[in-house]
Amino acid sequence: MPNRVEKLSLLSEMIAFAKTDKDLKRIEYDFLLSIAKQLDVSREDFDYLIEYPVNYVNLKSHSERIVQFHRLVLLMHIDQDRTRAEIAKIHNYGLRMGLNHDSINRVLYLMEGFPNMMVPAEVLIDIFKVQYN
Repeated sequence: MPNRVEKLSLLSEMIAFAKTDKDLKRIEYDFLLSIAKQLDVSREDFDYLIEYPVNYVNLKSHSERIVQFHRLVLLMHIDQDRTRAEIAKIHNYGLRMGLNHDSINRVLYLMEGFPNMMVPAEVLIDIFKVQYN
C-alpha cells in the first residue's frame, strides 16, 4: 500500500492527466474523488491538490504501478473524449512508471475491442505478467 506522499503523488498525477484538456469535468472530478476516498485522502486534501499539485513520486511496487496505469486508462475513458494527445500522454506515463513498452502498447491496442474501451483489470494484469514469464 502506498504511503501518504505516494498517494498524494498518484492523485496529483491523475488530476494533471484529467486537466490535459484544461478543464476538469464534473464526471472526472467525481471519479478522482472516489479514488481519493479509496486511498484514504480527505476531500480537503484532494481539493487542495487540484490547485497545488505535488511532485511526482515513482511507486516502488510494480503491482501498484500497474494499478495506477489502470486508473489512468479508466480516467481517460470517463469523459468519452479520447484524443491522440491523451493516448500519447498515457503511454508516456506508463513508460515513466517503468512499465514495459510492449505491454503498454498491447493494453492501448486491446482497449479498442472492449465495451466502452475499458480493459478489465484481470486482462491488464495478465498483459503485464507476460513480461515476467
